[in-house]
Amino acid sequence: MRQAVAIKRFSTPVGVSAAAIDLDGTLLHSAPQLAEAANRMLREMDYAPVPQELLASYIGNGMGWLVKRALTGEMHATPDAALYEHAMPIFEKHYAGLLLGSKPYDGVIEGLEALRAAGFPLGCITNKAARFTGPLLEGSGLAKYFKIVVSGDTLPEKKPHPLPLLHVAEFFDVPIEQLLMIGDSLNDTLAARAAGCPVFCVPYGYNHGEPVETLDTDAVIANLPAALPLIKRV
Repeated sequence: MRQAVAIKRFSTPVGVSAAAIDLDGTLLHSAPQLAEAANRMLREMDYAPVPQELLASYIGNGMGWLVKRALTGEMHATPDAALYEHAMPIFEKHYAGLLLGSKPYDGVIEGLEALRAAGFPLGCITNKAARFTGPLLEGSGLAKYFKIVVSGDTLPEKKPHPLPLLHVAEFFDVPIEQLLMIGDSLNDTLAARAAGCPVFCVPYGYNHGEPVETLDTDAVIANLPAALPLIKRV
């Protein structure tokens, strides 16, 4: 019989050598653009539009799940495969035109500057496809802060699988327990716990409408700069 693997949790200040940061809902407020793209998709397909607040609650597992949820109106439902295959390129077409409207949250630039100045190399981990991630980081002025970017199609697995975090730790040549994950959702905490690294969450992002205080985090931080007092460089 397989023995249960103990989940490691971390007390602050956490010894950290590098940090990996989520994109949507952590660095960038992208919900308005994602929701508008979904509604443009629905209108083009002769579906009724969905309130933006509801669409925002569907964000957090990648664009594919957003499209599935927009089509079905349910968090875990899966639409007909042919319908989904028809809808996805329509969504991507509209999202590409709205992409650069997403802006960094308050404190993001200051937090990235402070983390970099403190000597922490930074990576970005997102489930968004690379063809959208690169232009979004460049257009928002955030690309210069990251030595590595792992998109949803960079590796064979994406969050909540631990592989993206393990990949970033290997890239920086640091032990996984010294890589801090900063995110906003269940996907981020599941990936971090599976990898064995510390995780902080911000409360303003996209966690399917649920408060991040319900998640298994090592800290909830008001914004990116608030991570600094809770970590120490090792």
